[in-house]
Amino acid sequence: MEQSSDFGVWIVVPAYNEEQVVHSVVSSLLQRYENVVVVDDNSQDHTYDVLTDLKLHLLRHPTNLGQGAALQTGISYALQRGASVIVTFDSDGQHAVGDIEVLCRALAGGADVALGSRFLGATVRMPLLRKIVLKIAILYQRLTSGLKLTDAHCGLRAMSAKAAKSILIRENRMAHASELIEQFAKLNLRIEEVPVTITYSEYSLVKGQSSLNAINIILQLLMNRFRK
Repeated sequence: MEQSSDFGVWIVVPAYNEEQVVHSVVSSLLQRYENVVVVDDNSQDHTYDVLTDLKLHLLRHPTNLGQGAALQTGISYALQRGASVIVTFDSDGQHAVGDIEVLCRALAGGADVALGSRFLGATVRMPLLRKIVLKIAILYQRLTSGLKLTDAHCGLRAMSAKAAKSILIRENRMAHASELIEQFAKLNLRIEEVPVTITYSEYSLVKGQSSLNAINIILQLLMNRFRK
């Protein structure tokens, strides 16, 4: 596949201990997009090393800060280099490169933010418990943000430069997904959901966020909200 002629599109990939799959994921992105920035969140394996042969923007946190912090680092880096569109893309192989074009099309049509939705699109091998937890997260998001979204925690999203400059991720860990949506809502940004495909593998299910931890995150967000 030929590389995109839109050099303003930057793909931000947070990574932590992903040496098994990250090279394949990033290589597939580079076949289509020239500007890919990977933020290695101080991995304890060879995540950083396996990427040094690729032509990308490779950053590394000196300490482990969490996925939210890695995303903010990558977003800030891309904006400093003139990005017009920023796409966030997970490093565990769950996302499809072809879905990026659909997200960008939504921005070209006037949206400030395009959110990937597996429930408008498709899932492959998603466990039932994961589906239940995600549905709970959607309900929480609707109650707190007022947005009637169909998916609250998809890591595949696209933002215009204006939107990206307006947000600031403070939740360093996985709660950043809910935080971002709440910020988008408060800023009255135009949001469009886009159908995407999420593929669950044995690797991504073991490596990724556990369902129990996801529930804990929702409870923590609720407690933080009541403290305000």
